[in-house]
Amino acid sequence: MPRFLHRASTKVGQVPGTPVYVGQPREANVEIERFEYDADSAARETLTSASQAAGAVSTGQTSWVNVDGVHRVEAIQRIGHDFSLHPLAIEDIVHTGQRPKLEDYETHLFIVLRMLQWNDDRQEIDDEQVSMVLGDSWVLSFQERQGDVFDPVRERLVSNRGRIRKFGADYLAYALIDAVVDHYFSILETLGEKIEALGEDLTENPRHEHLAAIRHLKRELLFMRKSVWPLRELLNGIQRDENPLIQDSTRPYLRDVYDHTIQIIDTVETFRDMVSGLMDVYLSSVSNRMNEVMKVLTIIATIFIPLSFIAGVYGMNFTFMPETQWRYGYFVVLGVMGAVLAGMLIYFRRKRWM
Repeated sequence: MPRFLHRASTKVGQVPGTPVYVGQPREANVEIERFEYDADSAARETLTSASQAAGAVSTGQTSWVNVDGVHRVEAIQRIGHDFSLHPLAIEDIVHTGQRPKLEDYETHLFIVLRMLQWNDDRQEIDDEQVSMVLGDSWVLSFQERQGDVFDPVRERLVSNRGRIRKFGADYLAYALIDAVVDHYFSILETLGEKIEALGEDLTENPRHEHLAAIRHLKRELLFMRKSVWPLRELLNGIQRDENPLIQDSTRPYLRDVYDHTIQIIDTVETFRDMVSGLMDVYLSSVSNRMNEVMKVLTIIATIFIPLSFIAGVYGMNFTFMPETQWRYGYFVVLGVMGAVLAGMLIYFRRKRWM
């Protein structure tokens, strides 16, 4: 539940636009990285203070300032002030429980994404809010902690691969969004492999542990659905918006990311149906196993009913019972009981009850 709910009680009663950090407590320092590039060159630098972020933006070049750590509210406020960000945007940056959304503040676009990564140790999805601000020649990105999925974008900037250094800040924002969305596919591949393996194991040997595994997969898919569904609305809004910050040359690429998002949503819904089907398979397997056990016990009880009747008749110990005085009576009764047993087994087998 902590991944679904963020404790925002500290914001109650605050003036709108008041930045209050809402998220996991952190002690790490804020790290700021800056890329400044054009078609001919690219420079990468680690900044030592938030006051250097705005000063790093040079005329005629595109700048990308990436901030790792939003728990230092004063640093985020300083950057927001230097870039003239809207107070509501600054508030949403430090409130890490935002859903993916797009806000148009005229001079800049504010975008919130959920960056998801698979944690092999805990076998679950790690969630992190990524806030991006698009200006006329700059992009700001704010992350909760170090470690992201933007290394391919950094590599393309340094090596000048593709179109990224020839296009403007809007294409850089697209590249960052595309990196986040593309990483969803790797998570879906991991979840798909787990669903397939669980389905095979469940069919062969259903166990009680499978119930916990099914519930875990359902929870992870629900969490991913919550993170991806609003992204469709966000990308659709960027495409339809006539904001001059988005160039016409970038819109086809945004449509491509939109198509990827639809594909991811369809895959998530398919996986949810498959996991629900696994629950039905588990319940059916448990029920079938119980039915098999009950069938065996019923056959055993049915076989012993006539044998118990015969044994009960000759256990009454009446004085005038002819068979009790017969020399071969005991063996004859055993033979009759054996014949009854064999006849019932043959009958059950012909009826395919066993």
